[in-house]
Amino acid sequence: MQSFDVVVIGAGPAGYIAAIRCAQLGFETACVDKWKTPAGQYALGGTCLNTGCIPSKALLESSENYERVLHKFQVHGITASGVKLDLAGMQARKGRIVARMTGGIAGLFKKHKIAWLQGHGRLAGGGTTWKVEVKGEQGAETVEAKNVIIATGSKARQLPGAAVDNRLICDNEGALAFDAVPERLGVIGAGVIGLELGSVWRRLGSKVKVLEALPGFLGAADESVAREAWRIFTQEQALDIELGATVRAVKVGKKGVTVEYASAAGGAAKLEVDRLVVSIGRVPNTENLGAEAVGLKIDARGFVEVDKNCRASLPRVYAIGDAVRGPMLAHKGEDEGVMVAEIIAGQHGHVNYDAIPWVIYTAPEIAWVGKTEQQLKEQGIAYRSGRFPFSYNGRALGRDEPEGFIKMLADASTDRVLGVHALGGQASELIAEAVMAIEFGASSEDIARICHAHPSMSEVMREAALAVDKRSLNG
Repeated sequence: MQSFDVVVIGAGPAGYIAAIRCAQLGFETACVDKWKTPAGQYALGGTCLNTGCIPSKALLESSENYERVLHKFQVHGITASGVKLDLAGMQARKGRIVARMTGGIAGLFKKHKIAWLQGHGRLAGGGTTWKVEVKGEQGAETVEAKNVIIATGSKARQLPGAAVDNRLICDNEGALAFDAVPERLGVIGAGVIGLELGSVWRRLGSKVKVLEALPGFLGAADESVAREAWRIFTQEQALDIELGATVRAVKVGKKGVTVEYASAAGGAAKLEVDRLVVSIGRVPNTENLGAEAVGLKIDARGFVEVDKNCRASLPRVYAIGDAVRGPMLAHKGEDEGVMVAEIIAGQHGHVNYDAIPWVIYTAPEIAWVGKTEQQLKEQGIAYRSGRFPFSYNGRALGRDEPEGFIKMLADASTDRVLGVHALGGQASELIAEAVMAIEFGASSEDIARICHAHPSMSEVMREAALAVDKRSLNG
């Protein structure tokens, strides 16, 4: 029986990063994963690298370029003719990026001497060491581990009565693999995945209709950002989003899918589409983990119960990423993986959950970190607010990305940055400065005093900080 200091169950961003950090700290480490490509080959990286974050961003970029050529290059004095969509080429490019990334992780495992155990991992027993069963193509084997890190990730939440076949009714995996642009595309759920995938296929030519059960748009975002994003998406980009739509039935026919739903006013409505994407959230992958056999506590929603340092209910067992409480974000899981590895090594690993950025990769992008204005009001925290638009920024105008703004919220008495919210080009990159500010306890004055390159999009961050004190220089 093979023995390891640490066995990580799951090789998504949380799991593979945990395994690498454990190996860096000198632990004999193994990582178990059962993911297979459509060709039947084992691959590292989990949902994120194989059918989530990475391939979706590849298609987002391709679709944005296609739309730029058709509609946006004219303002730059560039006229293109004979433009053709090669969807197979886009999908092939996406596949090459995925293969490069997953292959890179395999190379890192080899570099750090991490054992890649291919198959389904489950807890099979305890004692002085934990027993982990790995069931693969060649049968089952059991390995020993002094410590176990559960990083089993999540999967798409299913809509009752709408069985996913990834042909007509699709989850995120199927929606990233269309071999033709559907003329009519329905999307259930106006969250991150629904907006991103809906944007991809709208740009490529689909008539997209998004149904959202909640009465409000982007409830997790700052209200001012959500309002402006709604205006841009629905009015400028003609993305059809209906709020307060409660799905009653989904019926598959010979030529497509019919969705019967109740509108916000309560009336019966019907949506007929060629393909339907269901994106109503994700649920943790904790079935068949062996939890009951060893007494591992799983809550009613399927998450492994952990403390603030991701320690589970059993000694020397940890759980991280989408398998535990908190936002289902790859970078959150990565940071938890590093924290747990360092705690196992006797160090003081930590994750500041107040400084985790959120990003929606639409165009324009949406990103935020820290508190929203509505949260500060609900909590009775006195604050000051500064806001600056990209339309006043020379670099944004040069890029033809004048939409949106950056908004900064700071404590009224200490000036400490409490939250930053961005809607605009490169928001996913710009938010990093705000994350650092919150992590280091910076004030808006600190950001206002830092020299920012000119011309750059980052100047909008500085101007928002200046606006907290009502002294922005360029607006």
